[in-house]
Amino acid sequence: MAEFDHGPWTVGEAEDETPVRKTGRERVGETLRDRILSGDLAPNARIDLDAVAEEFGTSRTPVREACLSLAQEGLVRVAQRSGVTVIGVSPETIMENFTLMAALSGVAGQWAAERITPRQLLRVRELHREIRVAVQSGDDFATLNWLFHREINKACASPRLQSMLGDAGRMIPRRFFDLFPEHVPCSMDEHDALVGALARGDGAAARQITEQHFEGAAQLLSAHINSLSSSASAN
Repeated sequence: MAEFDHGPWTVGEAEDETPVRKTGRERVGETLRDRILSGDLAPNARIDLDAVAEEFGTSRTPVREACLSLAQEGLVRVAQRSGVTVIGVSPETIMENFTLMAALSGVAGQWAAERITPRQLLRVRELHREIRVAVQSGDDFATLNWLFHREINKACASPRLQSMLGDAGRMIPRRFFDLFPEHVPCSMDEHDALVGALARGDGAAARQITEQHFEGAAQLLSAHINSLSSSASAN
């Protein structure tokens, strides 16, 4: 998953269904960002550039470039003498990230319900079925989930909104379902309701369902980060 943009709710801009291959800097940046957002890299942790470079089979240059990008996002601090230190995210920031993503995705869902073509709706239904089969069989469904939401966001027919969704999606952990597998059944039920709203052309329902899709997720991740912070303080 580190090699492609497979976020749980992220949208791509290209018209084909092939995930865009990333550069070394992008792969490193996405993986480190995900580890920070999910709490795997705690605040004040040091990032060893050599270790990360070895992990990705690259030189230090793309690792340093990735860290500089993360510094611009406020996730790490880069200093000449002390190296790269994780700043991390607070539960409040997580709620803010999910709130922004929910608002944008809700609008996309509403517009998609009003504008989706029969061919796009057919593809959404196919992906929905494939996700359910993958979940039931225990297979990795991350790519299918990415394609499902991507198809809906494409159906909103707004390149500007798709671009905004891509920016917001970077601040949502790609490993969300790995962290909270118990959220998968709820997510599948919400997918059921969303597909139904799209089929009916019910924009208001599609928007409400999409926004609710994020509420429980935000609470789970916020509590997770808060728990990690409490444990670190206790130690």
